[in-house]
Amino acid sequence: MTVESLPTFTRPARQRWESIPADIRQRLLANVWCGQCRHGVTITNFSGTVKGGDLLLVGKCAECHGDVARVIERA
Repeated sequence: MTVESLPTFTRPARQRWESIPADIRQRLLANVWCGQCRHGVTITNFSGTVKGGDLLLVGKCAECHGDVARVIERA
């Protein structure tokens, strides 16, 4: 059994992430494109920053452990 670390967020990223309802956050984390697996996967061991006004999550694919990212555009 592995223990996952808590996500590391910049302060603006944490505020943006926490403003998203919990059920939507779970759907976003479970639907990240992995270029290596060639389908949607769950992101693990991720961190968050705000880039160009958008929230950027960077982490690992739950299946192949390759690098993945998810951009959540500002509303």
